[in-house]
Amino acid sequence: MKLIIAYVQPHMLNEVKQELFKAEVFKISVTNAMGCGQQKGYTEQYRGVELEVNLLKKVRIEIAVNDNFVKPTIDAIIRGARSGEIGDGKIFVLPVEECIRIRTGETGSAAIG
Repeated sequence: MKLIIAYVQPHMLNEVKQELFKAEVFKISVTNAMGCGQQKGYTEQYRGVELEVNLLKKVRIEIAVNDNFVKPTIDAIIRGARSGEIGDGKIFVLPVEECIRIRTGETGSAAIG
């Protein structure tokens, strides 16, 4: 079992979701996030004052999958989020020790589904 965490551009979320659905990955969590990486932000003028914006909007996608779904899930995220420009995002894959479905008490791979 793995937890896949992906940070992608907000405007790419629909494309990522469509690619995940094509790969038969339906259970995802999405949250708004802010951060900076290689982009380092940008500067803009507001009422004559120069502002440095170094935290950019991102979307954090979390998906818990069984081992046989790791590669298809990662490939789907890349297909949906890649533009070839700096700031496309990052994907992290973490091991999951245990998963428990609260409703039924199922544990392990069966709980992830």
